[in-house]
Amino acid sequence: MIFPRSIEKDILHHFNKIAVTAIIGARQVGKSTLSKKILANYPNSIYLDLELEKNQRALTEPYLFFEQNKDKLICLDEIQLLPDIFKEMRGFIDEYPKTKFLVLGSSSPELMRQSSETLAGRIFYYELTPFLFTEIKEKVDLTQYWFKGGFPKSILNENDFSSEWLSNYIKTYLERDIQQFGYNLPPENLKRLWMMIAHLNGQILNYAQLAQSLGISAPTVKNYTDILEHTFMVRRLQPYFINIKKRIIKSPKIYIRDTGILHQLLNIDSINTLYTHPIYGFSWESMIIENIIQKYRTYQAFYYRTSNGNEVDLLLVKGNRKIAIEIKVSSAPQVTNGFWNALEDLKVDKAYVIAQVPMPYPLKNNVMVYPLEEFLTLEND
Repeated sequence: MIFPRSIEKDILHHFNKIAVTAIIGARQVGKSTLSKKILANYPNSIYLDLELEKNQRALTEPYLFFEQNKDKLICLDEIQLLPDIFKEMRGFIDEYPKTKFLVLGSSSPELMRQSSETLAGRIFYYELTPFLFTEIKEKVDLTQYWFKGGFPKSILNENDFSSEWLSNYIKTYLERDIQQFGYNLPPENLKRLWMMIAHLNGQILNYAQLAQSLGISAPTVKNYTDILEHTFMVRRLQPYFINIKKRIIKSPKIYIRDTGILHQLLNIDSINTLYTHPIYGFSWESMIIENIIQKYRTYQAFYYRTSNGNEVDLLLVKGNRKIAIEIKVSSAPQVTNGFWNALEDLKVDKAYVIAQVPMPYPLKNNVMVYPLEEFLTLEND
């Protein structure tokens, strides 16, 4: 069964108006499945998986291959394995403007650097994440989704298989994918950092403390964290700065983006284990943040915290518009004075509390409490 992906509408809206459409995201999130669904509407199309050696050989002379398939829709999967191909694509696009490219990539640094330098004005980017809850809610409930995460092979299978698949995914990422992406580093060091980040999920990132714990330098910790972020495994949520006379926390927060991966790294083997684990609230926060950021794709995402405790978990900013979101794992959420003070600092347009409540209800000062599912179906502000 192929589940609809929310980003598909955005992709198709501009698809015929731009020379190159790039879908980027972690491995196994469904990029190939989505691309084949798109290709099904284009009979005059060709698909090459560049992980297959025979397909790489077909592109020994890329320009000649493109000429042979001019005026077609050409899909290149795992494009980061042939980063130099973007230079060939630029010249070809200028000569044969009717040819369209759909490229898929699992590593953002190479893809973004090579393509943005050579294809400026000719390429649009879209990030495909693991399933959002709205995409999979007809098949699973929120608790299952939270525990297993959104990777298709994890969420659509039984718990035992899900755990085995996630374990293998982590192993493959460390032992194969990182090297394929062009990073030469000891996988055991990266795994140790990844696990430490899992324990610190949702907290302020301190490179020096992590470096001391791991016995490596702070610049190395930052470099490894960059790699995890650029391959879509972690999210650094940056602090929001405003021109007020307050001491603002200036370091990012760190999150494991997929809760299935988070729980596997921490050996959390059941939802009951999760309920009693110290990561419980921060795990819920990870899931909420990832879903809301994807809903508000055109907004920038931050958190806000001052040294005296004024705080908002997620701040969405677009131009002068600001939306504040507080995240609570409780079914009877209470917010602190620090939240109300932060709203005064920020002068937000809208504010919400997302919690495990059965239905929306007003709190005070025009702040609404929402369950995640209903909040995700609201029209964007």
